[in-house]
Amino acid sequence: TIGDAYMAVAGLPIPREDHANAIAQFAIDLFEELDRFNEHHETAVSLRVGIDTGPVVAGIIGRSKFIYDLWGDTVNTASRMESHGLAGEIQVTESTWRQLKNDFAFAERGEIEVKGKGAMTTWLLKR
Repeated sequence: TIGDAYMAVAGLPIPREDHANAIAQFAIDLFEELDRFNEHHETAVSLRVGIDTGPVVAGIIGRSKFIYDLWGDTVNTASRMESHGLAGEIQVTESTWRQLKNDFAFAERGEIEVKGKGAMTTWLLKR
């Protein structure tokens, strides 16, 4: 967790060719579970998800308390997709959209200004 955010990754520690598909399906599954939760508890908890795909550096850090952590531009960009996203939506980068466009439905969000990145074309993964 990072504050009120939660980071998930596919393809680590064991690489998998379908990592982009796996994380996209995980995001869709999260929303489906949240819909069931909201219905059962008569509440309206919302969620937004940001996805980027690419290389990361991963490792265990710490001296007395060990944690598995991830670093790199892909991590930062995914975080920006979440923080610049829309409630109830799964926002992905153009590179992620290119990898997934034949397997999932998308709507183009268009170009948005992203802190530390400039203008980026992003897409919304449909559930």
